Formats: sequence, structure tokens, C-alpha cells
Amino acid sequence: MAKRDFLAVTDLTRDEIVMLFDLGGRMKAGGYRDTPLAGKTLAMIFAKSSTRTRVSFEVGAYQLGGQALFLSSRDIQIGRGEPIPDTARVLSRYVDGIMIRTFDHGEVEELARHATIPVINGLTDLSHPCQVIEAAQVLGFELRLACPEGYEPNRAIFERAKAAGACLSITEAPEEAVEGAHVVNTDVWASMGQEEEAESRRNAFRGYTVDPDLMKLADAKAIFLHCLPAHRGEEVTADVIEGPQSRVWDEAENRLHVQKALLATLMG
Repeated sequence: MAKRDFLAVTDLTRDEIVMLFDLGGRMKAGGYRDTPLAGKTLAMIFAKSSTRTRVSFEVGAYQLGGQALFLSSRDIQIGRGEPIPDTARVLSRYVDGIMIRTFDHGEVEELARHATIPVINGLTDLSHPCQVIEAAQVLGFELRLACPEGYEPNRAIFERAKAAGACLSITEAPEEAVEGAHVVNTDVWASMGQEEEAESRRNAFRGYTVDPDLMKLADAKAIFLHCLPAHRGEEVTADVIEGPQSRVWDEAENRLHVQKALLATLMG
């Protein structure tokens, strides 16, 4: 079977994503006992620090019978200038899959082009497919984005999704985005690598905090999600993330099971 990579949500069809969710659900419920990664190794390259991505992939590989190697970019030759194609070719001779978390999305694409084993994007500055971002295009749900001017999503991805029929809209008013929504999701205002912009971003995003008043505008049964880590008092108030509508901890746990399903599918 030809190797498959997972660099973006759109690398998979709707049916394949649903299949992953179903398999992940069986894994979470304890109804899956197979060890498709027995005798196999996942190389995990990290140029950015991580809690959930590292732990979920490492534990997931172990639970599926395999092992995972943590490779900091400071510890391997890719961090000292070795060409990415060379790293891809060498790792393809040693391990059975690569998960990479880095800055430049082009580096992940180049790694995948030259690797003969599956490559999984664990996060770049452009995309984080192991957290649902582009899925509105594939799964067909309505997605409303609220952000201040100058902080809109990548225009090429947005236009491509719109052209494919995705129901997307952008507004500068959080109230418009949240009105009647079934899910309210937010993220930190300054991500890794944006620390120098933290103050300017706090000023730009003032008024975008998800608080109880904003949640009241959503559907009565709406849930709150956050990919974590969270800064209480900035993008979300403590009473929302700790409140009865929060599913943040379930969301974090579910990453383990869906990523296990992804590993089993691509490497198993």
C-alpha cells in the first residue's frame, strides 16, 4: 500500500475522517485491543515545545504496541543545518513513521516529499491538523470566525475552503460569531513564537474574551472548547473554562484516541 501522509485535514476524505472518529471512539471505550504498531517506531521531531502533542503521540504509540522517539531539533542534525531531504531519507531507513512539530510548513512538506514512510504534521505556523481547523470544508459544518482586523486566517486556505463549498464567515464582532452557536472555541492570543507580540495582541484582542455573557448568546446547550494551554483572564474567563459548559478536558483526552486511530491507520 502506498504511504499516506497527514499534513492537513484536507488530506483525508469525509469518510476517512468519520472512520478515524469511529475507531478513536472504540479505542476510548476500551473496545479495541489490537497492537498494530508492534515492533514499530514513531520518530517525533520537536522544534516547538509541547505537552499534549508529545504525550498523546508517545502514549498512543505505546498503547498500540510500538514505541516513540523524542527528537529535539537541538539534538539532531536537522537543527545544525543538515538538509531536510537527507534527514527524511535516513529516518525512513530507521523508523516507521515521523511526527514533526515545527515552525515552517514548507519544511513539513519537504520532509514528506522525501520520506518513504508516513509523515504527520504535529503543528506548523500554518496548520495544526491534529486539532480540527480546516474540517468545516470536509465535514460540512458552519464555521464563523471572530477576529480583529489584521488577524484573519490564512487567506489562501480560507478562499480554497470557500471555493470547495464550506460555509465560512469572518466578523470582527464576537457576538455575531457566537449567536446561536452549538460550539464556542477559542485559542491563546499569542502562540509560541509570538511572545514579542504579546502586548500588541492583548490590545488588539481586547473585547474578544469568552465570558459568561458571551456564552449566553450561544445555543442553550452549547459547549466550550479550548485547545490549551489557556490563559485565564485573557481569551477565556476562569468561570467559563471551569464551568458546566466546558468540554476542554474531554477535548484534550480525545486527542489521544483520535491520534491513536491515525497512527493505526497510517502505520499499522
